[in-house]
Amino acid sequence: MNVEDLKYDEKGLIPAVVQEAGTGEVLMVAYMDKTAVRMTLETGYTHFWSRSRKKYWKKGETSGNVQEVREVLYDCDADTLLVKVIQHGKGACHTGNRTCFYRKLDIK
Repeated sequence: MNVEDLKYDEKGLIPAVVQEAGTGEVLMVAYMDKTAVRMTLETGYTHFWSRSRKKYWKKGETSGNVQEVREVLYDCDADTLLVKVIQHGKGACHTGNRTCFYRKLDIK
């Protein structure tokens, strides 16, 4: 499978679940297009497409909390990526938390 063969949505994006390689902890979910996938594979650090800012961004470019890529997997439908990383710095979330998934819904 190559970058061109992945299944992108109508906006040319594919969701990327970012996971800590050593522990399996889910750190964040972001979106990539073909260019961001290529940049990630070529540099060894995560790059994404910002849907709100309409530009590419390297995770940690301003905070220093970069994600060193260890492996990129795709699912059975080739429409979602799992990016296993080593998270450097304080964490993955822009709020300062280690993971973006630090809140939970109540189960009744």
